[in-house]
Amino acid sequence: MVNEGAGGPRSRRGSHKVVPSSDQDGTGAERATGEVPCPSNGTVEVEHIISTKLQLKKKAEHLKADLMRQLDTQVNEFMDSLIEESASLVSSHVSTVFPLSDKEKSKLRHTRPPQGQSKQFVIRRSLLDDLFEVNHIRTIYHMFIALLILFIFSTLVVDFIDEGRLVLEFDLLVYAFGQFPLVVVTWMCMFLSTLVVPYILLSVWASVYPTSNHRALWTVLAGSLLLLYQGLCLGFLPTYVVLKNGLPPASCFILILEQVRLIMKAHSFIRENVPRVQYLERNSLAVPQFTQYIYFLFAPTLIYRDNYPRNPCIRWGYVATMVLCVFNSILPGVLVLFLAFFAFLHCWLNAFAEMLRFGDRMFYKDWWNSTSFANYYRTWNVVVHDWLYYYVYRDFLWMTQKRFRAAAMLVVFTVSAVVHEYVLAICFGFFYPVLFCIFMCFGMVFNFILNDRRKGPIWNVIMWTALFLGQGVLICLYSQEWYAQRFCPIQEPSFIDLLKPRSWTCSP
Repeated sequence: MVNEGAGGPRSRRGSHKVVPSSDQDGTGAERATGEVPCPSNGTVEVEHIISTKLQLKKKAEHLKADLMRQLDTQVNEFMDSLIEESASLVSSHVSTVFPLSDKEKSKLRHTRPPQGQSKQFVIRRSLLDDLFEVNHIRTIYHMFIALLILFIFSTLVVDFIDEGRLVLEFDLLVYAFGQFPLVVVTWMCMFLSTLVVPYILLSVWASVYPTSNHRALWTVLAGSLLLLYQGLCLGFLPTYVVLKNGLPPASCFILILEQVRLIMKAHSFIRENVPRVQYLERNSLAVPQFTQYIYFLFAPTLIYRDNYPRNPCIRWGYVATMVLCVFNSILPGVLVLFLAFFAFLHCWLNAFAEMLRFGDRMFYKDWWNSTSFANYYRTWNVVVHDWLYYYVYRDFLWMTQKRFRAAAMLVVFTVSAVVHEYVLAICFGFFYPVLFCIFMCFGMVFNFILNDRRKGPIWNVIMWTALFLGQGVLICLYSQEWYAQRFCPIQEPSFIDLLKPRSWTCSP
């Protein structure tokens, strides 16, 4: 009776809403009151409650994923804007120290890309250094170290069982780095010439150019001497030493990769300073100091600046850790891709950056999360990508007045493919353009098909699959050609024989 009395007035006040028994009204009453619907017998509809909870859980999971994506995007945008703002503050401070006239600003604006779009260096750590602060990522790194220890231990045990003693021979390393004194002497000649010749040419040209009545003649003369030097000393000399003395693979890679690096360094130094000499004639600091040029030759970057952000001190323990990481990353098989990335782009460059107190450690980005090959090409090797972007892609667009972007991209791919194939051909001692074909065919196609519009985990899986397949093809074909060249030699090869792969005709 109490229940009936208590519920009587409420029933009378809402009789026009409660009396209808349709499903729509029942659902609306349920949502309005938050009560669980009960059948006439008073039992609870358990199945309905479970399905409702599952739907709410699914919605919560989707909402959580959306919130995390939005948060990640906003944080990345905030950090990028903060970095750009700090860099623009630095550049604005420099412009106040050396103010330019309106005429000089107009000349600079029409002869080179705007400074706001140039490469900005800021103090930041490498991405893996930040990731290794997370315990879960650090554990994966420890797993690789444990696998390396087990691999070494198993090799020693197998050798002891087969030979009855520990086999601690380094014949492979001795062979790979053979004739090392010749490599050191050749590298010293290359480095010292790069240290002296471009700087002297720029200094002499800068001292004559402002007051000369034959500026074009002096410019052509200095440019011709620079091209002659790069063609003979940096182009011909190391290649001749490699081919004449038959250097083994590791020694070849040292000389040829240093050859490419020094050519790119010299080009960047001249490219960045010539416009300053031409249009900042009254500035006594138009030619950088010699110490700044020396620092640039050792700095882990291919983009020249007079000054870079630098750390306050050198952490020698960090340097030792990076050097040891080079050896810790030596794993067999398909891990060659990770070896090249971790040993060189992370350990080697970070070690040099630490010793030089070089602040900007963005040598790579999170290329492993790429869902497109366009993003992979931009994030795999930021050091080389910056050089290609600023001195090939942008300069090409500047010369064509931004009318042929596809052609500019094709030129970038061609330059990269030719240089890669040149390095492999000289170091391996044979011409087998597998990497060139992959770059120019599959690389270009994937760059347009797997572009930045492709999102989602499936595209990341496709990218990794293509990377592993391409790496396997390279190792397989180049290994076959290497052994075919050794075991099926031709006594007097013709020019066609030098171009034709030996593995196609070599039979055991």
